[in-house]
Amino acid sequence: MKKYFLKLYQYNEWANKRVIKCLANQQVNDEKVLSIFGHVLAAQFLWLHRIKNLAPPIVKLWGEYDLETLQKMVNGANQQWMEFIESNESFDREMTYTNYVGDLYTNNVETIMMHLVNHCSYHRAQVALLLRQKGFEPINTDLITFDRVLRGEWKE
Repeated sequence: MKKYFLKLYQYNEWANKRVIKCLANQQVNDEKVLSIFGHVLAAQFLWLHRIKNLAPPIVKLWGEYDLETLQKMVNGANQQWMEFIESNESFDREMTYTNYVGDLYTNNVETIMMHLVNHCSYHRAQVALLLRQKGFEPINTDLITFDRVLRGEWKE
């Protein structure tokens, strides 16, 4: 599973970097767009802290973010997730945690890790839709496009 998670989180990193570059290049300052993308990144920190049994990170799950802060969050989240994956051989363990409203749950770390990338894709799609609705050009963040980039079949 380690190889799978390395590729999955490399994809997530690639997609997040494409979104932040898209937002910066078009100087997007729409509060809703930035808030949703901030949610994507805050969730990455939140889940990693839970998995590593750390205190909750100092991020707002639904907050107001600017492009500079989001850029730092993209870099930090990507680096921390890749370090975590590279430093572990197995993720097949149960963990019990309290969610952000105080409810207690138990899930498998592998499932959480798959969920997180799916969650990020879901909200990146919302960002793309909002960008188009507001007259901006969204960016392609499809997993198959990432694979085509890796194979040299698609140029960025």
